[in-house]
Amino acid sequence: MQVTPRSAHGISRNDISENALKVLYRLHKAGFEAYLVGGGVRDLLLRQQPKDFDIATNATPEQIRKLFRNCRLVGRRFRLAHILFGRDIIEVATLRGHHEANNAKIAKQDDAGRLLRDNVYGSIDEDAERRDFTVNGLYYDISDYSVRDYFGGMADIKAKRLRLIGDPQTRYREDPVRMIRAVRFATKLGFSIDKATAAPIPRMAPMMADIPPARLFEESLKLLMSGKGHDNFQMLRQYGLWEPMFPLQESLLKRDDNGKVMRLFEAMLKNTDDRVNADKPVTPAFLYAALLWYVVEDFANDKLKKGMAPYDAITAASGDAISKQCKTISLPRRFTTPAMEIWQLQGRLDKRSGSRAFKLLEHPRFRAAYDFLLLRAEAEQDDELLELARWWTAFNDANDNGRRQMVRALGNDGNRRRRRRPRRKPAAKPAAKPQD
Repeated sequence: MQVTPRSAHGISRNDISENALKVLYRLHKAGFEAYLVGGGVRDLLLRQQPKDFDIATNATPEQIRKLFRNCRLVGRRFRLAHILFGRDIIEVATLRGHHEANNAKIAKQDDAGRLLRDNVYGSIDEDAERRDFTVNGLYYDISDYSVRDYFGGMADIKAKRLRLIGDPQTRYREDPVRMIRAVRFATKLGFSIDKATAAPIPRMAPMMADIPPARLFEESLKLLMSGKGHDNFQMLRQYGLWEPMFPLQESLLKRDDNGKVMRLFEAMLKNTDDRVNADKPVTPAFLYAALLWYVVEDFANDKLKKGMAPYDAITAASGDAISKQCKTISLPRRFTTPAMEIWQLQGRLDKRSGSRAFKLLEHPRFRAAYDFLLLRAEAEQDDELLELARWWTAFNDANDNGRRQMVRALGNDGNRRRRRRPRRKPAAKPAAKPQD
């Protein structure tokens, strides 16, 4: 273990969250060890603004709760304390120890070595061994403002190298999510993955199928909506990690003869990256609408062949696609409902006659459906789709009078409605026969 004194590192308390400092100082004043740990220390050393400030202490969760009235305890697999300051949450973890005692109530692993429960407490030395990557195993000590480094994390930061602590295969078995975390940290930090850390990933990638779908949803957002989504997508495919998470999409990519699936994914991810990096809002609904579109289209085509009406086909196909995706990544309804509306509107965007275009413009999902149409046109390079995208762009930008002229100019070309059959006149009743 190496200790870097305050004079030899660049971390300043001015760059640490005021609420995190409050927690650190109160724990220290109460006689407990208190450390800023993990990504917060790493990012401060890299002169980046940390997203979170996590704290480690030798106080147990129950002792932490006694110190802070604004504390709630969460988690079963890892027992944690959340200190609430309005919307700001400071996460505090008790220092972890080794699994020596065979007590399933506090520590449990499955046959593959995956940690199912991990509430064994220990010293800072033991906790450091339990961290995943060396650059995340650095501790900022509030008692003397030094940085403690147990596994060469400071040197790895300087070398821009991502390296697992301990045997990579064992660590991946404990938690397969560490494989996609390696990808995410490598792209986020601009680091290379150490050879020994990277080598087991392709053959151990199928273990991702054992991760609960709800957890993978959160991890997918970190990967694809962090501003490095396109880079993460490429690296996930490189290491074989994409397929266990997105089997339907990987199947499409493998038989993507004209490249439209790949072009749509790349256009969507680059667009999302640009918006994140420009501090513009993004939503998982749009992300998954693009990732599942060609799956939905395939399912809908099968239903159309069986005689189902187009709207019914796309609705039924949407439900099927979401159901299959949820087997690997659980998608909350608050995102699947808007995605389904985006898909359904794709079939209505070419029906523009009369008042239809004006009504569509007022639809709450119009903007998302329109943006998705632009991505589809860019990916598919279909003449009719490109023309439709150009028309809606012009219609969206025009004033009310200009829009009316555009609709009139369409004539019958913008009317895809089925003609109504003329109503049959009721057959004339036979004249009553005169009575004798």
